[in-house]
Amino acid sequence: MAVAFEALDDFLDDALELPVRGRDGTVRTYRIPSPSAEDGLRVEAITRAAARMVQDGVEPDTESLTDDEERSLYRMILGDVHDELLVATDWSRFKHAALTAMFWITADRETAQKYWASGGDPSQLAPNRAARRQATRASSASAAASTTRSRGSTSGTRAASPRSGKAKAAPRK
Repeated sequence: MAVAFEALDDFLDDALELPVRGRDGTVRTYRIPSPSAEDGLRVEAITRAAARMVQDGVEPDTESLTDDEERSLYRMILGDVHDELLVATDWSRFKHAALTAMFWITADRETAQKYWASGGDPSQLAPNRAARRQATRASSASAAASTTRSRGSTSGTRAASPRSGKAKAAPRK
């Protein structure tokens, strides 16, 4: 028997809403629509190519997109909101909103939220040193609290080994 699925519209959110402070100091919420399937595939291809360049150690000053291609990419990502956001904000806010939307398109809403909250600072995406230490302490404390001893390795040991508590039998004559 086939499983019945709900219609995508019943649970899939087709837009990303971002509150952005404009040049006039007013915070407006911009609703960025999901791109067309064709544009989404283009954004995916461009970001995959960029990730490969970084992974291969290609210098960041290498032009991977022309100015026109970059503008086109931002227009694909932001859709109908592009022109309004471009006029109302400065470059850093425009770019942050566009890159947040790109993470939403290429990954998911949670990844986009993490990027948004980081303010574009990659070091804010990873836990800081204090948080990592705290996590290590917490896992060590829980390990120390365990009363069950772990089983020791038996590889390379003999059954009559003195460490096992059994005495070796004397050779027979």
